[in-house]
Amino acid sequence: MVLVLTFLLYPARRADRGRVPYWDVALGLLAIASLGVLLAHYEQALQRITNPTRAEVIWGALLILLVLEATRRTTGWVLPAVAVLFLAYAYLGPHMPEPFDHRGYRVPRIVGQNYLTLEGMFGAPLDVAATFIVLFTIYGAVLEASGAGRFFLDWSFAALGRSKSGAGPGRTVTAAGFLLGTVSGSGVATTVTLGSLSWPMLKRAGFDKDTGGAILAAAGIGALLSPPTLGAAAFLIAEYLKISYLQVLVMASLPTLLYYLSCLLMIEADSRRLATRPAPPATESLGALTRRQGYHFTSLVAVALFMALGMTPFLAVFWSLVIAFAPSFLDRELRHATPLAGVCGLALAGLLLALGQRPALACFWGLLLAMAVSALRGEARFFDALAAGGRGVLSVAATTATAGLIVSVVTLTGLGLKISGIIVSLAGASVFLTVTYAAVAVSVLGLAVPVTASYIIAAVMIIPALTAVGVPAAAAHMFVFYYAVLSDVSPPTALSPFAAAAITGGNPFRTMMLTWKYCLPAFLVPFMFTLTPEGAGLLLIGEPATIAWTFATACVAVFGFAAAFGGWLFGPASLAERILCGLGALGLLYADVRGDAVGALLLGAGVALHLARRARARRNNV
Repeated sequence: MVLVLTFLLYPARRADRGRVPYWDVALGLLAIASLGVLLAHYEQALQRITNPTRAEVIWGALLILLVLEATRRTTGWVLPAVAVLFLAYAYLGPHMPEPFDHRGYRVPRIVGQNYLTLEGMFGAPLDVAATFIVLFTIYGAVLEASGAGRFFLDWSFAALGRSKSGAGPGRTVTAAGFLLGTVSGSGVATTVTLGSLSWPMLKRAGFDKDTGGAILAAAGIGALLSPPTLGAAAFLIAEYLKISYLQVLVMASLPTLLYYLSCLLMIEADSRRLATRPAPPATESLGALTRRQGYHFTSLVAVALFMALGMTPFLAVFWSLVIAFAPSFLDRELRHATPLAGVCGLALAGLLLALGQRPALACFWGLLLAMAVSALRGEARFFDALAAGGRGVLSVAATTATAGLIVSVVTLTGLGLKISGIIVSLAGASVFLTVTYAAVAVSVLGLAVPVTASYIIAAVMIIPALTAVGVPAAAAHMFVFYYAVLSDVSPPTALSPFAAAAITGGNPFRTMMLTWKYCLPAFLVPFMFTLTPEGAGLLLIGEPATIAWTFATACVAVFGFAAAFGGWLFGPASLAERILCGLGALGLLYADVRGDAVGALLLGAGVALHLARRARARRNNV
């Protein structure tokens, strides 16, 4: 289904937009045929994974090519090119230099590994895409169609945008990015939505095109870190660690707060340095807006609450969709169905409940009837939302299938163990050096491939190195996840900054580098939960007192980094003050008593030096 829809909806050439060429129809039919053959003979094919028949090799190779082309159409050429290089590596093993050489594998073996097993294209990444990711993608699309995205923007503007401070517009965009990200889960989509509505306000406040674009991109990228949807890679963490998705949400909560704290402090520094001015948006008051549309918050709270009560993600998302569907009738412009359709659906659900049907199934059939009746009367908003959700999962499914190709080669050739062994050897078994090399490796990987693929590949090559030096598995996965998110800031896949620059008319490279500056303090935080056992408190692992202390010191560390990178404390900071604040923040990141003590002394010295210099300047002016 994904391949057919991709070839129908994503044309190979720009000239073919708006129509479906015959060759795209042919590609869709070939996809059906290649997978149909597999489904028809799957039981027998399992017995000859290492020695497939000639027909299976042909159909399997064809399917690999179709997956690579679908990925190229949805995400660009970089990831498919990387996958082709890995496939070539599997074939050319004997010709590789040490220590990367291996026995080499023939084409039938490579194809069989990917076409006939669950360790290639059909591995865990695609499995997660076909279950959790598609669910939450549809959930986000339905919330967006309900007007939740626009409400969260307006609510943020009403709450923070009326500030008399020149930093008010920047604060507003940051808060709006967080709330909108809870629905979107996509950095680029959140950036574009924010930009179209917020750039005029930032421009009136006095932000230049590059800085305004960086603020939009930094706030948008946070969507990949914002519960309950997070990014697609977060669902894979749950699968790899064999834990519930709710546990992943819990582990992500404090680092997400630190990310947005970093953005707020950095934007605050730039706002004051640039002497921006207030630019209150034209929205109704916070109280009036909350009374009128505050019900949009209920669905977000519900999905986490339902999972906390023990529901599966399937049921939690379904009931959250019902909660999003029902209040939509309060707004004529945003309702998902006509009143008559709603009454018909409610009546059918009530009848099925009376006949002893399960509540979830009764509501499901009620929703279907309401959608059908509404569509017959010319209102198909809910169908449109489902279509948007379905379309949104196409690129993720293609990406996870292609990443599965890479993972299969890494597993087949033992490359993952070699890479992790090299990292540990170079680091001399030092935790700090291993974590540093891992950060560099994932960052470089993120230069070439999107977030989800970057995480999947790093999970089999980098995480074993981290766990080998004693980093807990949960911390290792979260570390790689956060550094994979850097791919949305790094060229050539810096999609969010480039999208923001297109909206503001700024320079894409300058916008990207400013976005990097805003995000950098937050991306040093993952070192904290990997270097020491106490640092795992940032993932809400450990004793409550340790968690509270670790989070507090992390907040102070983020403040120190913001002062060092932003060049502002209570006024412009000198070079010496910035260096002291930066060194103090580094000390606070090492979560133990000695590190905290050294960090607090250095940071305190930087602040004291700054205050003394300002006091001296005031006396001289008097």
